[in-house]
Amino acid sequence: MHKKAAEPHKASQTVEPNMAFGEFVVLMALLMSLVALSIDAILPALPILGSELGETSPQQLQKVITFLFAGLAIGQLIYGPLSDQIGRKNSIYLGLLLFFLGNIISWSSTSFSELLFGRFLQGLGAAGPRIVLVALVRDLYAGRAMARVMSFVMSVFIFVPVIAPIMGQSVAHLAGWRAIFFSFLLLSAIGGVWLMVRQQETLLPAMRRPMVPSTLWQGLMIVCKTPSCVGYMLATGFVSGPFILYLSMSQDLFQTTYKLGDLFPYFFAGLALSIGVASFSNARLVMRFGMRLLAKTALIAMVCLSSLALLLSASSGFVPPLWLLMALFSPLFFCIGILFGNMNALAMEEVGHVAGLASALVGSISTIIAMGLASFLGQFYDGTIMTLGVSFAVCGILTLLIVTITEWLRAEPAA
Repeated sequence: MHKKAAEPHKASQTVEPNMAFGEFVVLMALLMSLVALSIDAILPALPILGSELGETSPQQLQKVITFLFAGLAIGQLIYGPLSDQIGRKNSIYLGLLLFFLGNIISWSSTSFSELLFGRFLQGLGAAGPRIVLVALVRDLYAGRAMARVMSFVMSVFIFVPVIAPIMGQSVAHLAGWRAIFFSFLLLSAIGGVWLMVRQQETLLPAMRRPMVPSTLWQGLMIVCKTPSCVGYMLATGFVSGPFILYLSMSQDLFQTTYKLGDLFPYFFAGLALSIGVASFSNARLVMRFGMRLLAKTALIAMVCLSSLALLLSASSGFVPPLWLLMALFSPLFFCIGILFGNMNALAMEEVGHVAGLASALVGSISTIIAMGLASFLGQFYDGTIMTLGVSFAVCGILTLLIVTITEWLRAEPAA
């Protein structure tokens, strides 16, 4: 059943899949999860490391998250074109090496600025597997089949942010916050060796494109002249911005506003699980309804849910009861899970012949947009959900507008 539904796109593949479908999904999820691990496992330790390194304000501690995204945004511009020249696996190895170095610096940091530099390098390194693996999947699968693969990857991947804060809190309690970075080193080493031993290179030498200005310019023009790629790239950025804002403020919201203490990772995991359920469901729904219908429906629901959260919490100073927060944000995050897999697949759908560069531009520009939005909006965070609710509602409306214009500009029929 899996073989038929996940049949590679014969016109664009470079090699046949050499790994069992299930093993392939788990490996891709493990390597892609390095970004989520680097974000979520450190969240419970933010007050501890901030106190030790001399920074305690929520706005300053948010930089531990945003600096990683800054490295991620820059790195994605490098690895995509590089992977078109030297191959997918070699590019991933380079990223893992930088990720390793960033974790060593973070582990040994004696100042907050040194920690931020290490976090930047972590993002710069994690961008390698994060962006190149999208191109690797695109080498083997296309269209709805790619969306299905990415949804299964996200289904496995999402268990990482579910357990990462619990893992990070446990490690910090047992061995201190610095030991969290050692756990990142161990998992990245396992993923790198697994990739080396089990996954063959998917971009054959004859299909590689030299990373020279003329080739880069040609690829850039192809991307810029493809409405679906540009439109869904922008849409991904506007959808991701409020989510990054949530990641950067979640620790303070749950532990300070709601005074959950050590229970924070479990409530964080509960919302993260909603995204995982959505991604797993999307793997089946996308084959029946298509990516575009699901994306538009999820966007409309996201706007409605965030607006409802603001309306119902206004009388309580935008600090709703915890049960109401979870009741409204769980389905909202379900919508986010539907959007993430489909938006990326839609952006890559018509640019498979320049997958490396296209995935670099899509990933980098959408991350820059999201990081900029999260950094700007984070300055208005006041311990309530007002900033978060407004961000989801307004960005959802803007994304709907972008998607509508994109579909109007498209020349080819919908998926």
